[in-house]
Amino acid sequence: MYVRNIDTEPALPAEGRGRIFHNTGGTMSTIGYNDTVRFSAPARPVRAARPEPMQLTRRGRLFFGTVFALIALAVAYFLGAGASQAGADSTVSTTSFEQVTVMPGDTLWSIAGDIAPNADTQQVIADIVNLNQLETATVQPGQRLSIPADYSK
Repeated sequence: MYVRNIDTEPALPAEGRGRIFHNTGGTMSTIGYNDTVRFSAPARPVRAARPEPMQLTRRGRLFFGTVFALIALAVAYFLGAGASQAGADSTVSTTSFEQVTVMPGDTLWSIAGDIAPNADTQQVIADIVNLNQLETATVQPGQRLSIPADYSK
């Protein structure tokens, strides 16, 4: 509702379309307005077009490829795909080794010279260390050492 002078033309565009009723009194009047304009029903919402499938960038493909490869390697490791097959086809061989007990004052050099006087002493020491899985070339009195079969008498 709004107020205007009686003698003036309608000021609002909608005044000409609706029913206007006047309450007169004095020089001003109150105008009520009943709208006869009908609005159409709201249009149905337009469906959005399907979004384009997401495309990975080069960096994204590298990232996901690396993650996939690491997962595949972990699965292969835990399932034993990379395990050695040495135990499956090998046969058990029994080899007897001669054993020597280290006496006080003995060194690997003296033991190697005693068991293989004609062989290269350094090679004999290396073979003894490998066969006995020694971490150092130091031996203790009372220690038992296996002698490689090549040097047994």
